[in-house]
Amino acid sequence: MTNINKKKRSDRVRFRAKGNNKHCLRLSFYKSSKNLYAQIIDDKKGITLCSTSSLKLGNKGNSCNIEHAELLATEISKKAKEKGILKIYLDRGPNIYHGIIKAFADKARSLGMNF
Repeated sequence: MTNINKKKRSDRVRFRAKGNNKHCLRLSFYKSSKNLYAQIIDDKKGITLCSTSSLKLGNKGNSCNIEHAELLATEISKKAKEKGILKIYLDRGPNIYHGIIKAFADKARSLGMNF
């Protein structure tokens, strides 16, 4: 039952975000039980422009925490600036905007990304 509700919430969040930001790129954030993943997607072309994960940071064990979310935001902001991407919108999926998601978004905003 939980997976159905998560899918519904994820679809609802993505639908509303895409409707309000038709001309922007999407920053998709995924949180698993042990790792964090972020990627910038161009929905018009259907391609991923840049991506990073907590696996690439070289940490062993559980890296799904606020400190790693801030490191991930630093990496994705650096890669986006190299490609000239500044205006994006955040796709948080089924996750509520607090804790790890909020820390990730705040750090990315402080590094110059516009949500």
